[in-house]
Amino acid sequence: MTVTLSADEARRIILRAQGLLGADARRGGAPATLRRLGAVQLDTISVLARSHELVAYARLGAVGRQRIERAYWDDPAQAFEYWCHAACVLPIDDWPLYAFRRRYLRARKFRWHEVPDNVDKVLEQVRESGPITTADIGGAKNGGPWWDWSDSKIAVEWLLDIGEVVCTRRVGWRRVYDLTERAVPAYLLAEDLSDAECITRLAGIAGRALGVATRADLVDFLRLRPAYAALLDASLLDGSAGLTPVQVSGWPDRSASAWADPAALEGEPRGRHRTTLLSPFDSLVWDRARTARVFGFNHRLEAYVPKEKRVHGYFTMPVLAGGRLIGRVDPAREGSTLVGRQVSLEPGVNQRKGAESLAGALWEAASWVGCDDVRVDRVDPHLSAPLRHALTR
Repeated sequence: MTVTLSADEARRIILRAQGLLGADARRGGAPATLRRLGAVQLDTISVLARSHELVAYARLGAVGRQRIERAYWDDPAQAFEYWCHAACVLPIDDWPLYAFRRRYLRARKFRWHEVPDNVDKVLEQVRESGPITTADIGGAKNGGPWWDWSDSKIAVEWLLDIGEVVCTRRVGWRRVYDLTERAVPAYLLAEDLSDAECITRLAGIAGRALGVATRADLVDFLRLRPAYAALLDASLLDGSAGLTPVQVSGWPDRSASAWADPAALEGEPRGRHRTTLLSPFDSLVWDRARTARVFGFNHRLEAYVPKEKRVHGYFTMPVLAGGRLIGRVDPAREGSTLVGRQVSLEPGVNQRKGAESLAGALWEAASWVGCDDVRVDRVDPHLSAPLRHALTR
């Protein structure tokens, strides 16, 4: 039977599923957050902190950054890095579920570069000397642009793609590679799942993490190619994914038919909303179409947009307050000062309340990263006075 939800009900279920509504989200700390989200996207950009740290912070508040790191990269392994929505940290228990992708990449025999002839040699180096970094096998680059990888870097990354090696920790932001058989628990290595079994179980994880999701949302979460998307469809229709069909009134007709975690439908989402800055790579907003549908918020990362064409800023972070995306902050740090290089409020948001939420989010983030002052540079003229007043209270 299809359950009918209002757009507001769907939004609240999504916020609770994402750990941004209610006290339960804080239980278990960063390790539980990773399990709840199913995947935490990685990115090299670091402004206030790296994105994977910001994701935990958004849900847990001013949690110690070393605690976040230990939740992702520790010994024994609690997580591993692999391709999900993008390059992500994933719970170690999900290792068997990505066998479908490892098999595909092995058969493809190509990544962004041609796979070099030294793969066997690099694998033997890892076997004999691992865990290792690219520095131990000759460096990551040939000296050109960022994509000008050395043959050793290409080889070890391809070995990671196909599951011969794994990254379960980092040192100074460098991946540490080791043989999978040494780093992944034997009981997980022993699981041998078909492609259909992998997709079915991952569909359940994605559905629980998203709370309410269209087929397109699930495909985007897992970045499924058409053949695997067909397996997803089968698991949704036969019920093996464990998700309940829902109809969301207020969503566009083509997106109104969706799927929900049945446990999320059992009770009304209640509790305190988080007020926080969100990483542009946060799973609440990483899908532009979904973010526009759920929150009426047009979100775009402008880090790779030419400076003169940016509208909101280099690393603009959406601001969540009261279960809505109310504004944007492009942050920076200057010594012990957190700087809002550009701050804006969404149309229709009450200026006084919006300014108070923006100020609260800025001060909490400043405290977390060790800043003792907040400064705002550019701000919408109508917001300038209430925001500066709120920041000084």
